[in-house]
Amino acid sequence: MADNANIYPFILYGGSGTRLWPVSRRSYRKQFSPLFTGDTLFQRTCARIAGQGYVPPLLLTASDFRFIVAEQMSDVGVDATRIVIEPEMRNTGPAVCLAALTLAWVDTEALMLVPPSDHMIRDPEPFHQTVRAGAEAARAGRLVTFGIHQSRPETGHGYLDLPGPSGEGP
Repeated sequence: MADNANIYPFILYGGSGTRLWPVSRRSYRKQFSPLFTGDTLFQRTCARIAGQGYVPPLLLTASDFRFIVAEQMSDVGVDATRIVIEPEMRNTGPAVCLAALTLAWVDTEALMLVPPSDHMIRDPEPFHQTVRAGAEAARAGRLVTFGIHQSRPETGHGYLDLPGPSGEGP
């Protein structure tokens, strides 16, 4: 994926830790728990975007989690020196804005990838194919979002009602 050389993954690690209680709680979120065999969801996210031609990831987290984030990144061989401490949780929008402003200082031609830290992706190759296709569109000046096809609106996950190929509803 050499064509992804200027894709900067910026992993957001936040949330309130309430959706998978008691495994996930305020002090130890589900991303850090080995819910499946092997690595945690967070470690799988880090590994998925490491060594694939991406710039080493930046990570945004709260001060309370900085040590576990660094430890889990190191455990899977990912550079754990690019961690930004969020002074106060402000949800996804402000976090992505902070990521974009941070990257603007580093590389004005950067493409930013914001992968969730808690998604399970069993086969990373389709993910990388999708990122490559999205990168091509982004380099052409388009804003690209990735998601799954929802069957209904869900406030906990978001919902986009996208037009179909004819421009009509889904």
